[in-house]
Amino acid sequence: MSEEQRTGGAGGDEAKAESGAAESAMFQAKPTSDARVPVMAWVVAGVVVLAVLVALVFAGRRKSGPPPNTLQPLAAYAANLPLSQFSMSESTSYSGGKSTFVDGHIHNGGSQTVTGIMVQVIFRNDEGLPPRIETLPMALIRTREPYIDTQPVAQNPLKPGDDRDFRLIFESIPDNWNYQMPEVRVIQVETK
Repeated sequence: MSEEQRTGGAGGDEAKAESGAAESAMFQAKPTSDARVPVMAWVVAGVVVLAVLVALVFAGRRKSGPPPNTLQPLAAYAANLPLSQFSMSESTSYSGGKSTFVDGHIHNGGSQTVTGIMVQVIFRNDEGLPPRIETLPMALIRTREPYIDTQPVAQNPLKPGDDRDFRLIFESIPDNWNYQMPEVRVIQVETK
């Protein structure tokens, strides 16, 4: 038996009254106070919001490049970088994805060391539609065994007179591509 039941409920009524008073005090509305936000806090918040908006506007004004499917002019140094010995291959991953590789050879016939090369690869079709143009950095082949491993040109720059093999990797090729060797154009060259 509980203590309340043994005493006949007289002490229980007092306990209930005390707990009821405590509960009602807990849920009463708080007395109103003059807790307004200072004007200076509103001014600071407004300045912060304005600064964020200005930053977003300037970030959105970055100089955009040309449209993605537009042929770019050849780089001035491109005449010194003849490309040859083109070959193509494909690979299928375990997940069913297909990669297409364009391999070739590049020679630096100029007088400057090349630290970066950007190329455009043009996949033509026989349907009279505009070709698909992919723009990507050239990667040089570092090793061929046990598999072909590539690296950016900047990791091992092309000095004057150097010859290297390169690989371009494509994860998706247009469905209407005519399966002829695509045209590879050097559109940007970084030298030192």
